[in-house]
Amino acid sequence: MTPETEQTDQTGLRDLIGGVRLVLWDFDGPVCRLFAGYSADRVAGELVDWLSRLGLKDLLTEEERVHPDPHVLLGAVDRRRHDSDLVADFEERLTREELRAVPTAWPTAYADPLIRTWSALGVGLAVTTNNSPRVVSEYLATRGLLDCFAPHIYGRTRDLHLLKPDPYCLNRALNARGMAPGQALMVGDTASDLTAARAAGVPFLGYARNEEKAKILRQAGAETVVHSLEPVLNLLWERQVR
Repeated sequence: MTPETEQTDQTGLRDLIGGVRLVLWDFDGPVCRLFAGYSADRVAGELVDWLSRLGLKDLLTEEERVHPDPHVLLGAVDRRRHDSDLVADFEERLTREELRAVPTAWPTAYADPLIRTWSALGVGLAVTTNNSPRVVSEYLATRGLLDCFAPHIYGRTRDLHLLKPDPYCLNRALNARGMAPGQALMVGDTASDLTAARAAGVPFLGYARNEEKAKILRQAGAETVVHSLEPVLNLLWERQVR
């Protein structure tokens, strides 16, 4: 990151968090690395093997069969067998694998104190994610953070075509909280998060744990990207001591 980019992001960050009344968090990335200790590659491979045992491996393209993201596989199966028992079974298997990953998930640095600080300041919080809401609730409970969000956890439903980049989960959160899009902020780490935020009219803060992810977000059009949540937390504390 160049000094000019860093300065631009710092200025944009101040503008973004000023006056925010609702923060919409993506889960896997900004809150934690869900598959840090339980490989997503392994989960994807096991799901492909399950399809193979059913004689349904041909539902996936050769590229999809080796894709490391199980959510990509879920979307592919849904497109080809929409609203079928197979899709429901696939989604439930993925949810079970996500739940198995919770005990070894790595908290994102500064996420816990940032969540608690925003909550203490009276800012509303919600999770808007493509992960199962059961998984999010389980993880937040292990960190003592569930009360900061509950019941505003909007995750994957059986209507898989409404996953991000569709803004459905963001709109659910806005409506439930009674907030206008301009009063909210989305914290996300993927281009699909950015697309969903734009569609919902919600300002976006990109979180990228490395420069490669930051580059992807900037290429997608994200104007403010941080490599750590620490500067966000610091700005909140600065505002309180003035």
